[in-house]
Amino acid sequence: MSSSIYDKIINKEGSRPYKCCEYASKVSLNLNHFRRDGRFCDIDLISGKTIIRAHRVVLAASCEYFDAMFNEGFEESQKGRVVLPTVPPGILPMIIDFIYTGEISIDKASVQHLLIAADMFQLRELVRGCGDFLKRELHPSNALGIFRFAETHNCTELAEEALGHAQANWNLVANGDELLELPLQQLITLLSSEQLEVHNEAQVLHPALKWLEHDPATRRRHCFEVLRHVRLPLISPQILDDVIKNVQDPSIAVALKNVRVDMKSGRGALVCLSAEPRARARRMLVVAGGSCHDAAPHPPHSTDNILSSALKFDLHKREWEELSPMGIARIQPGVASLGGRVYAVGGEQGSQILANGEVYDPQTDKWSYIACMKEARCEFGLTAWKGNLYAFGGWVGSEMGASVEVYDPVSDEWTLIDRMPEPRFGMGVVNFEGLIYVVGGCTHTWRHTRDLLCYHPASRKWRPLAPMRHARSQAAAVVLGAHLYVIGGNAPRRTVLSSVERYSFDDDSWEEVGSLVEARAGCAAGAADGLLVAAGGDSECGGKRDFYRARTTLASVEIYDPTRDTWTSTTSLPHSRAEAGAALL
Repeated sequence: MSSSIYDKIINKEGSRPYKCCEYASKVSLNLNHFRRDGRFCDIDLISGKTIIRAHRVVLAASCEYFDAMFNEGFEESQKGRVVLPTVPPGILPMIIDFIYTGEISIDKASVQHLLIAADMFQLRELVRGCGDFLKRELHPSNALGIFRFAETHNCTELAEEALGHAQANWNLVANGDELLELPLQQLITLLSSEQLEVHNEAQVLHPALKWLEHDPATRRRHCFEVLRHVRLPLISPQILDDVIKNVQDPSIAVALKNVRVDMKSGRGALVCLSAEPRARARRMLVVAGGSCHDAAPHPPHSTDNILSSALKFDLHKREWEELSPMGIARIQPGVASLGGRVYAVGGEQGSQILANGEVYDPQTDKWSYIACMKEARCEFGLTAWKGNLYAFGGWVGSEMGASVEVYDPVSDEWTLIDRMPEPRFGMGVVNFEGLIYVVGGCTHTWRHTRDLLCYHPASRKWRPLAPMRHARSQAAAVVLGAHLYVIGGNAPRRTVLSSVERYSFDDDSWEEVGSLVEARAGCAAGAADGLLVAAGGDSECGGKRDFYRARTTLASVEIYDPTRDTWTSTTSLPHSRAEAGAALL
């Protein structure tokens, strides 16, 4: 029958296409039955003592490896047998079953052998299936091993996923044994990455030296090559000096000393002196809302001296930048970061206490609304713990509140879960290693307290800890290292404090540290790169003050270095503001 006649038949007017979806499965199933029964088989696949009978045409149709082998007439295929010594005997039947059925059971014991064999046979579908299995198994303890394995077998997508997991969990990965066995080039891939999740560059230096000293005889010659990818100028001189003292290998110690001299001299022959923090290490303090009571022009988007504007402060460049304003102006909101976004909740506008909230996405520079709290509140504490936000106390309506509610960002829902030991507002709230701490504030009994309370979110139990040295409210509370710092605030006798004290989580004890350059209450504060930053706040105003609020707002900003125990002034806010919320991104 000619093609033209055939075309006329299949395109006959009124014809309709028909496809049997089960047909291919039926053929595949029958072919597999033929194989198992030994019917029409014309090739033997051999691995050790394992012999699998199969059909050349099925193997060639399913697998480029066999298609090339049979087309090019390799000797083994001509003899009706193919020996596959690199495929484990237990893996070969699984591979052939997959070729015939498209189905396979993958587990931890077989996945690497399966992927290697699938890669050899060019079975892309099975390579992808093994890769998906390994992605689900990724953990800081195995991420580098999977990364190396995936790179060896050209599994680009799996290698990228494993590398990303290692970068995002760097502190855990860097303390594992897999790092010590990395080849040089893969170590450099990690050390040079912008995506390492670190708080400071010392978290890169220590693992790099650990790798060098794991096998100093063969690795010391790579010392400068490795250190070139550590951003040493971002590490404090004191930490570098301590590292040099603790290095065991003399050659590596000499290399570090040379680098130190190079940095001190400013030559930059061995290291880049203009290093900047990695993308994931760049910390931004986001300041949202607040009030402005001075005579200078107010920032845009303000309502009755209450601000909707938001700013971010680059702790490395010491620069401020305007962000998109919130949808609602709010004073004394609860502000916290969670999942790479910043939440601003509650607060006050005029005489109205708010229950609504917004979330800021730094990727889009936009705010969007979230569900309202169960209770409207201002001057309360907000912090993140295990993927949720926890709100404590504050002014709730016209009363001092003691309730605790939790926000789930997945369901966009608030739930009242507990109560504080007594109503309280104007306190600081932070979290540290699975516990939440409430410090200072006002109660029905005291306008300013020395209290430090610890809350266990899992058990919902409270316990008092060592009290502060000074009673205060509207103070900023920030965690840096293993310490809780309490900055400024209002005190008895209508005093605005410049004093700063810190609590040791290890010792349950307080000590005073260097005082602020300028007394301030209700300032925005944060901690990163081993430093504290305190921005704006209220100051004294000719001795005339309301109940607890000073009425002159500051634009000044200070940074505290705990190694020097001193506060120094830095780039001021674009506009003065106090009683804003702040969170670190």
